[in-house]
Amino acid sequence: MLATFFSSILVMIAVIDPLGSIPVYLEATKKYDLKRRKKIAINASCIAYGVLLFFIVVGQLILDSMAVSLEAFQISGGVILFLFAISMVLGESKPESEMHLIMDYKKVTIFPVALPSIASPGAILAVVLMTDNHLYSLPEQIVTSLLLLIVIAITCEVLLISNRIQKSIGEGGIIVISKVMGLILAAYAAQSILNGIQAFFF
Repeated sequence: MLATFFSSILVMIAVIDPLGSIPVYLEATKKYDLKRRKKIAINASCIAYGVLLFFIVVGQLILDSMAVSLEAFQISGGVILFLFAISMVLGESKPESEMHLIMDYKKVTIFPVALPSIASPGAILAVVLMTDNHLYSLPEQIVTSLLLLIVIAITCEVLLISNRIQKSIGEGGIIVISKVMGLILAAYAAQSILNGIQAFFF
């Protein structure tokens, strides 16, 4: 059980990538004072958690209404997550790609800090995979939702002390860690694909 909790938290940290959100957050809040920056960090984290929780519930309903089999979702979801992970490892890093999304500094709480920096498409897909009704009981899904809350709380705390973290490891260090998170996510995605193929054929 403890190993499952650790695995779930590790995957969530990989897809949410709290450290990768630091340069995005600092760029998005550079025009504000400390009090306003803290408010943006807290509000963005709350919005991101609400979005991910929404997809945990609604995502399953959509899949059921479309009669999508568990195997099909595991394989397709795994492929998409794998491509997302590959882009994290080989493509433009998360900080670099998301800083370009800042258009209006008055609305940065929702875009791009909450979406897509914290609640990224990869994070949305991962939480739906991790709470599939065919694989997990309701208590297990509730536990996963609580673990998600813990990871979002960690992300919020990381943003609140982002200046100190960036000074300690630098933007280069953040990019390296973000790419390592991509490798972890790629491994999880590959396992999801293998599980789907095994379940379909055997």
